[in-house]
Order: sequence, then C-alpha cells, then structure tokens
Amino acid sequence: MQSAGSGWGNGLLGVIIFSGSLPATRVAVGGFSALFLTSARAVIAALIGAAVLGLLRQARPQRRDIVSLAIVSIGVVVGFPLLTALALQHITSAHSIVFVGLLPLSTAVFAVLRGGERPKPLFWLFAILGSATVAGFALSSDGSASLTGDLLMVAAVVLCGLGYAEGATLSRRLGGWQVISWALLLALPLMLPVVALTWPPAWSGVGAPAWIGLAYVSVFSMFVGFIFWYRGLAVGGIARVGQLQQLQPFFGLALAGLLLHEPVAWSMIAATALVVVCVFFARRFA
Repeated sequence: MQSAGSGWGNGLLGVIIFSGSLPATRVAVGGFSALFLTSARAVIAALIGAAVLGLLRQARPQRRDIVSLAIVSIGVVVGFPLLTALALQHITSAHSIVFVGLLPLSTAVFAVLRGGERPKPLFWLFAILGSATVAGFALSSDGSASLTGDLLMVAAVVLCGLGYAEGATLSRRLGGWQVISWALLLALPLMLPVVALTWPPAWSGVGAPAWIGLAYVSVFSMFVGFIFWYRGLAVGGIARVGQLQQLQPFFGLALAGLLLHEPVAWSMIAATALVVVCVFFARRFA
C-alpha cells in the first residue's frame, strides 16, 4: 500500500510539472527555432544532471543499460521535445494538449512491449476508442487545426510513450533521476553541435517570455519532472500510474487559457473528456 501510494504521489507531481511543458514550449518557439530550443533544453538539463551525478558520486550505468538509455534519449530527450516544438509552430498549445490524452495509452502499450506488463483484453478496446476520439478531433476543424501539426503531435506521443516505459523499466535498477541524467548525458554529444549550428544570429529579438519558456522546459520539463515521474512509474506500475496523465490535458488547457489567453474550444474539452473516460476504463483493465 505504501509503494502504491508513493507511486501515485510521485506520478501526480510529475504530471503537474509536465502540464506546463506545451504552453512553455509554445511561448519559447516565439523567440527560438525548434531545433535550438530542443538542443538547448537538453544541454542545460544535461549539465544539471552531470552536476548532480558527480556531486552524489553515482556509479556509471552498465554496458547492458546503454541501449535502454539510448531509447530514453530518443523518446524524451530528442523526439518529444523536437516534434512538439515543430508542431507548435502550426497549432496552438491548447490544440496540442488534446493529443496528450493519448500518452497514457501509448505508455501502456510500450509497458507491454518493453516492460513485460500484461493488461487485460478489454484494455485494448478502450485504447482503440481513445485513439479514435483523438483521430476524430484531429480531422475536425476547430479553427486551430493543421494536418502537419497533428501528425507531428501523434509521432511525439508515440516516442514519448516509448521513452516513458523504457525509462520506468530501467529506473527499477538505476533510479528515476539517474536514468534521465544518464540519458541526457548520452545525448549531449549530439545536442552540443546542434546548439552551435542553430545559435540565434541576434539575441535582441528574443523577449522575456521566450527565455522563461526555455528555462521552464530545461529545468522542470527536462529534469525535475522526470525525477518524480520515473519513480512513480517504477514503484506503482507503468501502465497503472501512467494513467495519471489523464489529468494532464485539463491542467494544460487551464494553463493555455489562463496564461497564454488561447481560445479553448468546446470541441477540445469534449475530446479531452472522452479520452479521459476511455483512459479511465483502460486503467481498470491494465
């Protein structure tokens, strides 16, 4: 019971932190290119991770862990940040947040494929229904739709689910903050040249909101949030605790409306609510 409570508590803190990621990214791409934002946030977070690893004298991961760490890097260090940054050049953060409703299902699917978990057959029924709801929303016109943005968000969700499940499985051996720290360091040799190549030609045009957005996604979205999220998934179960992400669209839509003053259409709320219902029932059979 204590493990389950710890898993849910850590998972909820992670979800709350991640809820600000897409609104912050939306603000940041107003001042930085998608490639610079993706690489800069990874480099900043990697430096933080390296400092913590060195300060606490953590042992290096074993050779057998490198492949798993590479998958985490591809999923949550490079894939999700880059694809969402590109998507948010075509759609609003409020529109993109609806797709986050698929993350619990994506995470659970990879919990089966990579984590060895076995949800019940009815889980897949609600997974398909949730996916169909998001597909229907994407094909509808709510004034902020873009096929390019929608496809980028779907790809981002798939890669993120893979990174979440792989990282949670690895966290059982290495620990949550250690996994994201080593994954960030593994991606650092790739991210540093990208930062140099995409360096803004002039900083004068970068406003304070873009800097605040970069700071948030670098420190909280890319590092702090994963400390709680990976621990929650590892302790409470990947498919089970992963369903807490059903709350993230609500938090995210509230932030998009309150902080960015973006229109939150009734179709966004309806689609999010339907996805949450599907995820709720999928959770019962996970």
